[in-house]
Amino acid sequence: MDTDVQAMADEHAIIKVASRYCWALDSHDFDDLHNVFLPDAFAVLGETDCDGIVAIIQRISSALTRLDASQHLVGSHVVTLDGDEATHKCYLQAQHVLHGTEGGDLWMVAGKYEDLMVRTADGWRIKRRVLSRIWTSGNANVAAPDLRPKS
Repeated sequence: MDTDVQAMADEHAIIKVASRYCWALDSHDFDDLHNVFLPDAFAVLGETDCDGIVAIIQRISSALTRLDASQHLVGSHVVTLDGDEATHKCYLQAQHVLHGTEGGDLWMVAGKYEDLMVRTADGWRIKRRVLSRIWTSGNANVAAPDLRPKS
């Protein structure tokens, strides 16, 4: 394959991994994260360091399954290829909804993901992901695991 065509295909595949991550989170298809991360991946998600896919899935599922809804959007992707490795970064906006939460039902987070990606026999996977918050809006109590809406 022509190197320019291969580079475009790789970039497209990497961006698809970033989108697949969002769909897995919002549909609660956490097993699909095995198609996003390497088994020994490392991620910094919020204030939590996650070492390995099991820890990553645990962190994400514990945060999202208690919500009524979430929507994660990513854009402004930048991919830099280096053979079978690549760096990827993108901006994100995530909305989190928990109806009946005192102080408001919505918490929004905007930030960026910075990834180290590797090509595997099964396609591109995230080896390392760092989530950095840029701003938040709304009621952070929506995401507080020990706060439940009052009935």
